Amino acid sequence: MNSQLEKHFHKLEEQRTEILNSLLSKSATELSAPPAPGKWSVLQILTHLYASEKLSFGYIKKKSLGIQDTANADLRQAMVLTVLKISQRLPFRFRAPKVVVENTPETMSLEQLVNHWNLLRLELKAHLENVPDGHLHKLVYKHPMAGRLSLPQALQFFAEHINHHKPQIKKALKF
Repeated sequence: MNSQLEKHFHKLEEQRTEILNSLLSKSATELSAPPAPGKWSVLQILTHLYASEKLSFGYIKKKSLGIQDTANADLRQAMVLTVLKISQRLPFRFRAPKVVVENTPETMSLEQLVNHWNLLRLELKAHLENVPDGHLHKLVYKHPMAGRLSLPQALQFFAEHINHHKPQIKKALKF
């Protein structure tokens, strides 16, 4: 695997492991109870993270099939990624994109979710291991608001997305 992709993937796995390990002592009731009406439970948040990664990876796989016809990232995408990172670090709520909402499965048990997420990450890792260095800057990911980004930029966004939801998870556990 390219060292840049490996670094970003390793960070994603560390984040996921940290979150999941922090939930091991929680009961199914604690994980499935929303902190307030209209708010997401911990399992709903995790299901959202999983679903958004799954949909994103599906798009990446599709775009990778015709990668020779795909444009390269440039300064515009670097600026867009910076704005995207800032937006994820602000304490504002954003509505999940319609495509994510429509394709998010019913909330699963923690065990089911971990199993599905493990399989997705294994598939993502296998894909990353086969990306030639010459394809790193191809625009293979499409963010619903920010537009097209490269694979390293997509992985950076995935990490920012997880970080964005960490306070929400903590808050859901403290109600």
